Amino acid sequence: MTGRHDRNTGPMLTSPRCGARTRDGDACRAPASSGKSRCRMHGGGRRCGAPKGNQNARRHGGFTREAVAERVKQRLLLDEAQGLLQKLK
Repeated sequence: MTGRHDRNTGPMLTSPRCGARTRDGDACRAPASSGKSRCRMHGGGRRCGAPKGNQNARRHGGFTREAVAERVKQRLLLDEAQGLLQKLK
């Protein structure tokens, strides 16, 4: 019997699957990387993620309550000034 290869595929078929979704909404069928819940294509590869001490992840504070309230005040002040200028025309 040439061309026939008996392989032990049981462990591969029973391994945990990736938890990601494909573009059509189906589950990814690739096996998850060891110790992770995603496959290598969906972020489960070695050394994936942000590096330790990532400076790009620092918070800038642009969406704190105080910053949003300040922008609302500025917008109201500008609207009031624009209304006053329209009256003067």
